[in-house]
This record gives sequence, C-alpha cells and structure tokens, in this order.
Amino acid sequence: VRKQGILALFWFTAFLSVNVGILNLLPIPVLDGGRIVFISYEAITRKKISRKVENIIINIFFILMMLLMLYVTFNDILRLF
Repeated sequence: VRKQGILALFWFTAFLSVNVGILNLLPIPVLDGGRIVFISYEAITRKKISRKVENIIINIFFILMMLLMLYVTFNDILRLF
C-alpha cells in the first residue's frame, strides 16, 4: 500500500478502522457489542442483570477470546517453520 501512494494509504487506514469498529460491535460480551446486548436485555425485561452474573459471563468470554488469540498466534508461528 505504501508504494501505491498516500491516497491508498489513507484509504487502507480508513478501511481497517471501519473493520475494527464493526468487529467491536459484535454481540460478544467482551466487546462493546456485548455491552449493547446487556443494555438491550435490561431495556426489554425492565430488570437489571446481577453484577455477579454479568461479570461471570464477561470473564468466561474473555477467557475464550484469549484462548482463541493464543490458538491463532500458535498457528501463525507454526506456519513460519
């Protein structure tokens, strides 16, 4: 992209930024989209989710996200060799 000029670099940077924003809105409790799901649930049921339950759900998904990142990183390292 760098060899194509500054306009292509700006376009690529904007493309990455929009993609990160969209991925961040996925309804996964670790991401911002998960927060939107919790707020939507509270708005629909008119009941607040227990802080303990919310933390347990977020922690479980955080661990799953970290395991996914480790798996992907491990596979990328294996491809180098």
